[in-house]
Parts: sequence; C-alpha cells; structure tokens
Amino acid sequence: MTATAPDPSDTSSPAATNEDTHLLSLGYRPELRRVLGLFDNFSIAFSYLSPMVGVYSLFVLGAGAAGPSYIWLMIPVVLCMLLVALVFGELGSHYPLAGALYQYGKRSVGPAYGWWVGWIYGLALLVTVASVDTGMAAYLAALLNDLFGLKLDATNHATILVVTVLLILVQTIVNTVGAKAMSRISRVGVYVETIGTFGVAIALAIAGFHHGLDFLFSSQGAETVKSNTLGVDFGGSWAAAALVAVLAHSYIFYGFESAGDVAEETKDASRHVPRAMRSSLLYGGVASFVLVAGLLLASPASHKGYAAALSFSGGIPLILSELPQWLQDVFLLVVCIAFFSCGTAVQGAGSRLLFSYARDRQLPASGWLRRVSPRFRTPVNALLVAGVVPVLFTLLVNVNPAKDVHILWFVFPAGINALTALVSFGVSGIYLSFLLTVIGSMIARSRGWRPAGAFRLGRWGWPVSIVAAVYLALMLLNIVVPTGLTSPRGALFNLDWITLVVVIVLLLIGGVYFVIARPDRRSADRIEREDALR
Repeated sequence: MTATAPDPSDTSSPAATNEDTHLLSLGYRPELRRVLGLFDNFSIAFSYLSPMVGVYSLFVLGAGAAGPSYIWLMIPVVLCMLLVALVFGELGSHYPLAGALYQYGKRSVGPAYGWWVGWIYGLALLVTVASVDTGMAAYLAALLNDLFGLKLDATNHATILVVTVLLILVQTIVNTVGAKAMSRISRVGVYVETIGTFGVAIALAIAGFHHGLDFLFSSQGAETVKSNTLGVDFGGSWAAAALVAVLAHSYIFYGFESAGDVAEETKDASRHVPRAMRSSLLYGGVASFVLVAGLLLASPASHKGYAAALSFSGGIPLILSELPQWLQDVFLLVVCIAFFSCGTAVQGAGSRLLFSYARDRQLPASGWLRRVSPRFRTPVNALLVAGVVPVLFTLLVNVNPAKDVHILWFVFPAGINALTALVSFGVSGIYLSFLLTVIGSMIARSRGWRPAGAFRLGRWGWPVSIVAAVYLALMLLNIVVPTGLTSPRGALFNLDWITLVVVIVLLLIGGVYFVIARPDRRSADRIEREDALR
C-alpha cells in the first residue's frame, strides 16, 4: 500500500491532522472517516460488553451454581479485567489502529504473532455476533407474542434463523452507513442499558424485595446437590461452586477492547480510547451489580419459588412476573434493543479487524476485503463478510443430535446444538487472544519498548501486566479444562472436552492456512514496494 499524505484540497479525504500524520507514520493512509467522540467510543465498547445481554444470558447459571453470594465474585473479575484494560489502553494509545489486538500483537512481537492473535480474536468476534443475535430470538418472540398475540416458538430452528438473518441484515446496513450510525445505535444502547439495569432493580424494589441484604451473602445450599437449583453437585464445597460460578461473570466482562477497534474513526484516539476502555468496563460492572442484586433480592421467598426462579424453566422472566404486564413488555423491549445494540457493536469491531487484516494482505481476497466505501468511508466488504459468516454459524442450530455422539475419546451430548458448542469458543478465544496480547506487551517491554501515547502506565507497567496475564491464564484454564459431562463445569459451561477441542480445531485450521500462505512474510515494507511499482 502507498503511504501518501492526504490532499488537503480533496474534501473527500480526511483532513491532514496530527492523528492522520501519526497514522501515516505507522504505514497506513487515512481511509476511514474520523467522526467518533469520547462518548461514541465509550458507547461502542459498553454496548459490546452489554450488562443486560450478559446478565440475562447467565444469571441462572451463576446464581444456580453458587447461590446469591455469587454476586461478589463479580468484583475480582471486574478488577482483574481492569488491569487488562490498562494494558490495552497503553497499547491503544501508542497504536491507535483499526483491528486493535491484531495490530498490538503485530507491533509488540512481530507479524506472525499478530496474525495468530488476530485469527483467534476475529473468529471469537464473528461467533459472538451469531450467539448474541440468536440469543435475542427468545426475548423478541416473547415480546411479539405478548403485543400481537402471536405464537412464535423461540426454540424453533426456523424462527431462530429468520430472526438472526434479519437482525444481521439490519446491523450490516447500519454499520455500512457509517461509524456515526453505529455509534448512534450504541448511544441508544447505553441509555437503554441504563434504564434496563437500574430501572429493573428500582421497579423490583418498588414492587417489594423478598429478602434482606444478608441474603446476598448466603449460598442457599447451592454447594450440595440436594438443594442446588440446577441439580449439580459440588460435594459441599462453596469454593468449588465459586470456581464454576465465576464463569458467569468472566463470560460478561470483556468487549471494552472494541474501543480500540474503531480507533481510526475516533477523534483524539490516543486519549479517548484508553479512557473509553476503562469507563465502559467500570460502568458495566456497576450496572451489572445493581441488576443482579435487584434480581436476587426480588427472587421468591419460598424455597419452591426460589428454586423455580433459579432454574432454566424460570429465570429472570419468573422474577419479573410480579411486575405489571405492560412494564414486563417495556423491559422485554429494552432487552431486545440491548441485544441489537450489542450485536451491532460486535459486528462493527469484527469488520474493522477484517479490514485491518486485509490492508496488510493477511487473508485471501484481501484486495476486495479492504475496500472502503467512497461515500460512507466504511469497510463495506469486510462488513459483508462479518454478516455472512455469523449467518453461516447460525445454521449450526440445526445440528442437534437426539443421542450422545461419541467422537474419538469425548462425547458430544444429546440436545446440544452445534452453535452452542461453537459459542463456547467465543469466550475461550477472547481470553486466549487477550492473554497473547498482554504477553506480547511484556515481550515488547522487555525489548525496550517505551510507550509514547497519551496514556502510559509508567513504573506500573510490569506489575499490572504480570497480574493481568496471570488472571487471564488462570481463567482461560478454568474455562477450557475438561472435567466430565456430569461435573458442574462440564454440564453448565464447557461441555467437558467440547470447548477445548473446538479451540484446537480452529487453531489447526488457522495453522494450515498460515503454513501454506505465510501471511507474516507480507511485511509493510514489501507492501509499500509492491504498491509503488503499480
């Protein structure tokens, strides 16, 4: 690619600002439109993190595994992820580039290292789009059934596919129109999430909590199979229950890194990206804590009612059933908007990663993938791929074996669709790519790298990075370790070997392409020389 300065007289090109000059110094032409402010950047990151989507998806798993006291496990997860956000903020401030984690790895260690970080992270993003949009089907069906008297079955594969395709189509159109359109959806997402988290808690408080604050410090016998609402057995150890229940929080608190994915579309990105990462994580933590606390305190007082509320057949809808029907419908609408906003933000982040990969010629058809719309200044073809691939993933809901399927040494359990198995990679892939990125920053620091962005950790760089890496490694192990389908972890989260095997298979697929194509050898200098000869 040719790194030539934009023509100030050409109003279709970005203004020749200091940020564009810095972008040129990093080897890239300013191609995307820099229109996002701090709140826009924060909104995109917060919408991806999405407390409502996370809590509504994982509340039963967390509270069912360890009881009400699982809420306190949220604090160490948020604090440890804050350390990760600090490391990413320093990298994002120094390298304010689209496709954040790929670029961080590439520039911290080298092209090959960056390619692997991007491969893992990119797949995780595209899987997440499918999981978020398919997850919205149940809430959208319930809302439409209530409002229009329909009888949509949210468990029907055709319903899930139609809802998901329509959602992705609309999200792709929104993202294609421009980063500003994406940010407006994300802004709405922030307002809606605020209403949906604090609003639900306030509404439940007005209706009347059924427990005192001491309830939040109890396990309600979750550590024993006799009183565990999900029927899993931790042998009487709450510590063992906490080790599994903490996953319900670790599956929520990421997405803040997407602030870096849109750095080239953010004004004063060196300052705003790190701040957006930190603030989206912290606000997400507060909002999640308030929502979870409200739901727990409003759970039925009777043992039978509590057990029903913290089961897969009850859950949050049962807890909210004490509210007036019109208010339940309002909150259903809020949840649907939160899911839509989250999917839009994740797709936007994934498309920027594909664009960043493509302009470095790291993927097949890179010339086509890196195309930017002359009108909207968005990576239109990358967005198209970021829409089509999640739709293909969604087709996996049709792969749902009626009996256990024995594959080599492990079992694919009956009643679990293949998309669920792939979604398990979404989280493990995020944690693996995060870990590699933090390790990459440590390697760069050991080689003498001196951060020069607006945000720097200074003497805290090493201790913050080390603790962040240790947390990510331990949590990744907790996510993927096989413990049997009858174990709480295997039954509730990683399906025993399935999550680890999916990770290995996707790494092998990437390895085959990497060995054949050797994208790491397409250095920036070589790209510039090739373009100069055209």
